[in-house]
Amino acid sequence: MGIPAKIDSTINALGQLCPMPIILTSKKMKEMKSGEVLEVLSDDAGIKKDMPAWCNSTKNEYIGIVEDTTVYKVYVRKK
Repeated sequence: MGIPAKIDSTINALGQLCPMPIILTSKKMKEMKSGEVLEVLSDDAGIKKDMPAWCNSTKNEYIGIVEDTTVYKVYVRKK
């Protein structure tokens, strides 16, 4: 999985533990338009399972994740 060609917004959730990255994502997605892509930066490994589960429950599209050495970059497209 690579970085999407166009990222419309980014959330910095570094230092935030579960469930904060998901809460911040949920709030930001409410401000975004359908089809826009959100990048979420997190250093909480829980995001690897939490974000796909959140996307499944909200019907937003989980694009994927890029794992850096200490940062997870997660990509979600608003439904």
